[in-house]
Amino acid sequence: MPDLTIETTPIPGLLVVRLDLREDARGFFKENWQREKMVALGLPDFGPVQNNVSFNAHRGTTRGIHTEPWDKFISVANGRIFGAWVDMREGESFGATFHVEVDPSVAVFVPRGVGNSYQTLEDGVAYTYLVNEHWRPATAYPALNLADETVAIPWPIPLSESEISEKDLATPSLADVTPMAPKKTLIVGALGQLGRALQADFPEADLVDLAELDLTDATAVAAWPWHEYALVLNAAAYTAVDAAETTEGRRTCWAANAAAPATLARLADEHGFTLVHYSSEYVFDGTVPEHTEDEPVSPLGVYAQAKAAGDLAVATARRHYVLRTSWVIGEGNNFVRTMKRLAEQGVSPEVVSDQVGRLTFTGELARATRHLLDSRAPFGTYHCSNGGPAMSWADIASAVFELCGRSADDVRPITTEQYAVGKTLAPRPASSTMSLAKLASTGFVPVDAATALRDYVTGSAPTDG
Repeated sequence: MPDLTIETTPIPGLLVVRLDLREDARGFFKENWQREKMVALGLPDFGPVQNNVSFNAHRGTTRGIHTEPWDKFISVANGRIFGAWVDMREGESFGATFHVEVDPSVAVFVPRGVGNSYQTLEDGVAYTYLVNEHWRPATAYPALNLADETVAIPWPIPLSESEISEKDLATPSLADVTPMAPKKTLIVGALGQLGRALQADFPEADLVDLAELDLTDATAVAAWPWHEYALVLNAAAYTAVDAAETTEGRRTCWAANAAAPATLARLADEHGFTLVHYSSEYVFDGTVPEHTEDEPVSPLGVYAQAKAAGDLAVATARRHYVLRTSWVIGEGNNFVRTMKRLAEQGVSPEVVSDQVGRLTFTGELARATRHLLDSRAPFGTYHCSNGGPAMSWADIASAVFELCGRSADDVRPITTEQYAVGKTLAPRPASSTMSLAKLASTGFVPVDAATALRDYVTGSAPTDG
């Protein structure tokens, strides 16, 4: 009895699946599509949403070469076909070909952008295929002439003796085909400090902010062409921690930090894109010295609660990364720049000394994002900050003062309780320090926070993206 196996081909991503076909006097049985087993063997978890059957009455029926903008998993319910594929994607493999005879014991995974065609070798063949996007009327896609001399497909039955549609007879040659571009990347919240840093690592991404796409507007979300994207980076967030405790702020915070990520998680599964979402150490109450990814969330304030809800929502998407980070420093006004300005102005500030964590420069967060995607790290939640020992806000301020030529003693440490006198503040976790072990297990080496801080203050490296 044959085992289920998967074979690679000269076309990147095109896979031949040898099925476990069980035959007896009555006929045969096969698991034509078995997600758990096939994904474990290396088939992409492509999320089929539609099953089609093309019945071909006569031997010699020839269809193609069609390059639909979705993945396909093709097989036959009976009979035999000669299947042929041509890579129509942008890149070095454009024009590469592969062909194989397909009977009920064989299936083929055809990635988006690879031209698909077949010729029936018997009468009455039922050709079946799964696709991971619903068919859309008027969808345009490249097509290639079946007789193109460049790819020279060795059809078993001469095309002059085959049944071919008028449409397929009129398709262009390879020289006249516009290669299919890959799906795109979308950065949501592109004008924020993290969104700007991400642009350096994802220079070809489409960029949107609230003015172009409001994720709380159902009409705008429904009109957006989500099927064009393979990757969505959600850098949008409500970050006014104290204002989130007000009536208006609470509603805005929950809409941006909980409802919008939930919408993106639903869209990620519906359209098959990978979702990267950025969260915060505020999802923890700060009562343990170092937070790990599997620690139960225990948010203190409204901002923290909304971020925790967003984490849980994004985790429902099949293809997701949640990057929890702490004390983010990027373009625009931030704590480090404030301390530098005060040092240069001769001011000696009071700074909280009983909140401990690590800085995260936005360039480091963007670099970690690129690493997780490029290394195809397992989906899930990762903690990300710059490396090195944990520091208090007062420690960081003192380091900035020293870098500016001032004495560290010019920064006066105070407690959170002392700082809060006369102010209305949201609760903060006392410990914002996160374990970086899981991220390190993927091969990512964080830049030491003290080194990044020095470079940021002295302007010797673009650590803020």
